[in-house]
Order: sequence, then C-alpha cells, then structure tokens
Amino acid sequence: MTEERRYMLLTGASRGIGHATVKHFQAKGWRILTVSRQPFSEECAWPSARESHIQANLSDLAQIDRLAATVRERLPHGRLHALVNNAGISPKGPDRERLGVGATTADVWTQVLNVNLISTALIARALLPELKAAKGSIVNVTSIAGSRVHPFAGVAYAASKAGLSALTREMAHEFGKHGVRANAIAPGEIQTSILSPGTDELVAAEVPMGRLGEPREVAETIHFLCTEQSSYINGAEIHINGGQHV
Repeated sequence: MTEERRYMLLTGASRGIGHATVKHFQAKGWRILTVSRQPFSEECAWPSARESHIQANLSDLAQIDRLAATVRERLPHGRLHALVNNAGISPKGPDRERLGVGATTADVWTQVLNVNLISTALIARALLPELKAAKGSIVNVTSIAGSRVHPFAGVAYAASKAGLSALTREMAHEFGKHGVRANAIAPGEIQTSILSPGTDELVAAEVPMGRLGEPREVAETIHFLCTEQSSYINGAEIHINGGQHV
C-alpha cells in the first residue's frame, strides 16, 4: 500500500515566502491548494497550478464558506494535513510611507484585519473537521512587526500580526485535544521583491547576522512545523529574523 498523499492549503502563495513554500512542499511530495484574490495566471509555471488555484478575496468574509466548500471538493479523502495562513496586506500612504494611527481610516482597518486576522480564524473554523481527520497542522505567518514598532509596517498591519500571535495560542489551546497543532512563524527582513527602501540600512543596524533572510529558510521552517519532526510543538511562535528580535 502507498502512503496517502498529504494536502496543504496555503493562502498568499503568489510571491516571496508563499512562492518558496509551494516549491518546497511540492519537492517533498505534497499536494498544494493555493488561495489568491487574482484569477489563475497562464504564466504560472508551478506543476498542477491550475487545478491547485482557488480564487477568493479574503477581505470579503462572506467568501470564506465558498472557499472552504471548494477545498473540501478537492480533498479526495476528506483530510487536510496542513493549513498555512500566509496572506497579509500592509497598505501604504501616497508616497509609500507607513500608515500610523492618525493616517489609518476605518476602511483600512477593516480590510487589513479581515485579510490578516479574521479570515484566518474563519478558514480554520470552517475546515476544522478536515484538519481533525488528518491530525493536521496550522501555521500562521505573523511578523516581527507584531511585537515591536517597525519603520515600514503600518499600525493596522502590526496590530493584526499581534492579534494573529494571540489567535495562534487560542487555536493551540482549543484544537490540541483534537490532535491539531497550531504554531506561528514570525519573519523579519526577508529577501523578496517588495522590500522597502532603507531595508539594507535596517539590516546592518539591527540584525546580528547582518543579512536578509531567504524565503527558502522560512519555507523550511514551515515544513518542519507540518511534519512529525515537530509533533510535540504546539502554540509556539518561531522567530526567523537573524536575531533581530533580541
């Protein structure tokens, strides 16, 4: 008998950490379902990308039930082995500046919290039966901005990531008795296509290792948290920032 293929649902898969995570899990034989607010792009070169793609706008919470139903239709044995919540938005001002309390409108707060925090809770709630069936793992992608004021991340983003850390603890406490583990990773400055101006100076001043992190390094940690090698880790938040948090 062959081992059942493992399935992961990943939000925020189009670039950076999400893209690296897809590549890493596929190399390990996982089947990936990805969520994006954009329709499928014919330029996407991932194997099985078309049948993996699910279009949904996580800022519209009314779409969560349809998203969960679509995921269920694509799980051949009704088991979801991993849920990785990587989707996140951080709106900027007209000159790409961070938005503080005084510059953040109610609409921005609502959009950011829906995408970065509330949709995460609702997706996990909707797919809990499938996660329980697989004794699956939840990994929430928080941020160093969730625990300190960051020069590039706005107040709504920071608050949403701090909330996501708390949500991870709540999930670990509530779902652990069902065999479902919930952990978080908190990346710092990672080499992606959307780095803010001034990142090099920030790294030189604040990161003891003196370099940016690679998306691969984050993806490998996510994979670890979704495998038996981390079977007794629950409710943890792993800092991936070269020591920037110390």
